[in-house]
Amino acid sequence: MKKISKISGLLVLLGTLALLLTYILPIWRIDLWAPQYPEGLSMFIWLDKLSGQVEIINGLNHYIGMAHIKEEMFPEFDILPWIMSGIIAYGLLVSFFRTRKWLLSYLILLIAFGIAALVDFYKWGYEYGHNLADDAAIKVPGMSYQPPVIGYKELLNFGAYSVPASGGWIVVALGLILIGTVIYEFKYRKS
Repeated sequence: MKKISKISGLLVLLGTLALLLTYILPIWRIDLWAPQYPEGLSMFIWLDKLSGQVEIINGLNHYIGMAHIKEEMFPEFDILPWIMSGIIAYGLLVSFFRTRKWLLSYLILLIAFGIAALVDFYKWGYEYGHNLADDAAIKVPGMSYQPPVIGYKELLNFGAYSVPASGGWIVVALGLILIGTVIYEFKYRKS
């Protein structure tokens, strides 16, 4: 098995250790702006909880028939810390064994995790934005309120942004490190 360079192994190690910060930083954020909230409202999604102005957002969402957002709605909060621990452990093994196969498998694992997380978020958002209470105070025929998975979307008079938060950018940075080291090790490093 071909070994990866020490510098590639060190980059993988540092990127993996940076994932420890995802336990103390939010992973994702949803920001809302409207004329009546020019300062905006924010909700942060962590590995194991929600924070931000969730109760104000819940109060607004009640008028259009959306369910009350509660941490209990998300079984993911019970398993995400464990999944992240597994990803970190795998990254430590990659930096220890330092082989191309381990490196490539780590990249595949991180991409699979990212895709699964985004699909899960989409499914939750779809359910949350489409299953509206029949007795809602505000009803707009044909309107759904699914938040964007990533990027911007207009929802009635609100603009909604959904982007990685600081912990999410660490995961993205690790992905870029892995892509860069895979390209370097498989394409440019001959020995």
